[in-house]
Parts: sequence; C-alpha cells; structure tokens
Amino acid sequence: MIQIRDPVHGYIYANELECNIIDSPVFQRLRKIRQLASAHLTYPGALHTRFEHCIGSMYLAKRAANHLKSQEIINEDMSNELSIAALLHDIGHGPFSHLFEEVLHEKGMTHENITDRIIRETEIADILSKFGVNVKKFSNLCVGTSKNHPRFMNDIIAGFLSVDSMDYLLRDSYFSGVEYGKVDVHRIIDAYEIAGKKLAINKDSVYALESLMLARYEMFRAVYFHKSVRASAVMIIRAMNLSDEELHFTDLDNLDGFLQLTDERILYDISNINSNSENSKLAKKLVIDYTNRKMLKLVFEKIVLGKDKFSTKIFAQRKFRENLAEEIAEKSKIPKSHIFIDVSTATSVPTTSTKESFNEITVLLNKTRKKEFEITKATELPLMNAILGYMNIIRIYTTAAYKKKLDTTVKGIFEKEVL
Repeated sequence: MIQIRDPVHGYIYANELECNIIDSPVFQRLRKIRQLASAHLTYPGALHTRFEHCIGSMYLAKRAANHLKSQEIINEDMSNELSIAALLHDIGHGPFSHLFEEVLHEKGMTHENITDRIIRETEIADILSKFGVNVKKFSNLCVGTSKNHPRFMNDIIAGFLSVDSMDYLLRDSYFSGVEYGKVDVHRIIDAYEIAGKKLAINKDSVYALESLMLARYEMFRAVYFHKSVRASAVMIIRAMNLSDEELHFTDLDNLDGFLQLTDERILYDISNINSNSENSKLAKKLVIDYTNRKMLKLVFEKIVLGKDKFSTKIFAQRKFRENLAEEIAEKSKIPKSHIFIDVSTATSVPTTSTKESFNEITVLLNKTRKKEFEITKATELPLMNAILGYMNIIRIYTTAAYKKKLDTTVKGIFEKEVL
C-alpha cells in the first residue's frame, strides 16, 4: 500500500495493482490533460488534471465498496473491481478532455470507446491480467456499460450517483475557487442501498441527493458553461477541427499516436503547422490567440430552460447552425470563418449508467430484515421539480475586429426569431 496526499479527500491508499496502473506511462499521460480543458484562462486555479480526478474517483469507489461489503452485498473481488474501474474510467480522454470529445463526436466516437480499447490493447491489459483480472469481462465496467456485472456497479461508476460525478464536482469547485460544488458526498455514499440490481438511496438522505443535483446545476451555470470558458473552448474545438485533416488528431487506428496527444502537444502542433491552406492558417491563428488569451467576443446569448429536451431543438442541429452562420455572414459581409455558433446543452438531472434520463429515484423506506423500497418520481421532490429538464445556452462569438459589425447584424436577425 502507498499513501497519496490529495487536497480534496486527504490521504488516499492504493494497493499493488492500483500502483502498477498509476505508474504506467498510459496512466501518467493523464497528468498532461487538464480536467477543465481551457477553464484556467477564466479561473486561474483550474489547472487540475484527469490524473488526480481518476485517483479521487478511486478513493470514493473504495469507500462505496466498503459500505456495500459491510452489508454483505459485494465480496472482496467485486470491491477491487469497483476501485480499479473508477481509477480507469477516464483513461480514454483525449487532449482538452471533453473538447476533444466534441471533435470526436463528428467521427461518431466517444472517449468511452477509446477507454475500452486502451484497457484491452495496451500495457493496462497486461497489468490487469497479471493480477488475475479477466480484461475482456472487466473493461466495460470502466465506462459503466458492463453486462457481466450487476447494474448497481455500473451506476457507481457512471450513473447520477456515481463516484465520478461526485469527485469532479468537489474537485472542480475546489480548484476553480467557487463554492457551488461542495456536496456531502460521504453522506450520499453511506446512504447507498441496492434495490434489485439498481443503486438506490436511503430515504433519510434524499436531501443530500438534492444538494448534489443543485451543485451540478450551479457548476454548469457558473463554470462549465461560463461565457468566457466557452469562448476559449470554441476556439480550441474549431482549431482542432480545422487542422485535423492535416495533423490527423482523430486517426484512432493508430492508438499509439493518440496516446502521445496532450493539451500542450495539440497547441504546439497547431501553432507550428506547415500548411498554407485557409483552414490551417485560421487554426494556427486561433491557437496563437488562445495562447495569448485573446478571446472571441460574445455578440449574442440566449438561455433556454425547459422541461423539453430543446424548446429550440433546431439549434441543436449542425446543419441549421451552418445555415445560420451563412445567413449572418451574408448579411454582415463578415467571413463565415469568423462566426462561431455555440450551443451548450446539459440535462439539469443527468442520465443514469444506461444513458436514460434520471427521472425516478429508488428510495429505501426502512432497514428491517425485509427491506421495503419505493420508486419516487424526480418531479415529486420540490427542488428537482424546480429545475428538472434541460439547460440550453445559445451563443454567437466572433473575433475582436468584427464584434461591432456583427453585433448589429445578429440583433436584426434574432429580433425576428422566437426562441
């Protein structure tokens, strides 16, 4: 066992298998991938990485496993699998974390797909096999989609009450310096119950569940979807998209090449791109401006809160956004390449490990020998009902030189739109 001193959780203990994984080059790569991508340009302290988040998630998984072992719900092997799965759950993240995933989305890929491949095809597979882990049966648990494990184990790794979401809320709040993400996660974990094969919660701790949901909602509003955070994010996303054909960032046939990608490597490669194409030139300019913190300028913003997935669903369609950008470019006489339309969408109540909407909660009513559970609709909880649904923020950015001109054009267009 070794001790790891963590600023969020205190001392974290790792066994020999976990140490072998942590010390592997594949896992050490996560030190070079920031948890909040470009948010440090707005919140200077937000320099933490996927590395410490994964270790923090492992710590919470261990606590959850000890709780379930005390109730004789899981055995030692299942306990070990939970902690390892939490440790590995983000090992497939690319540079700039979820920003790279927005680029991958265009290729029909996710970081979960890459996580599964890394666990199966790299030295991680050798380490796991050496300690007797069946890699083929285990890898899907790391992304919360395993058919070989009970549903509640997937929920602990990737559901609404997951150790992943609890650690990132605490960690992102701590390093960004905001107060919103502070949640009594130990109270929630100690309230874990199992109903059938699903993760449930003790009735006495429903208030802690509500605080988790509210913290997540506030973190999206204040940090993840902050207008300046998204401005820098849009720059990096566009730069990666524009330069991908030249630099092949999303060529995932070459897994070794992907594992060399880090935040700084992406910035270096794009800023030193050797091409005279218009796409490459713009990508290079965006990265240089990003490095010098010359952010895009916001010219339009609309926040939509609703029960429907998108009361302005059309904005979620890429084709529509392309057509809108063309219309704005034509009316403003501004190059389309300098018009950036960003749509940030998040469920107020996130999805479960099965990717279904978290719209009901299984609650333990009593702790007698014959445990009694009930299904409670999320809308029956006052706080959940108040913010249940989707939060959508539609923004249009441009470069500083075109801000004034575009501002007038966009206002003219959207005065006619009903959002």
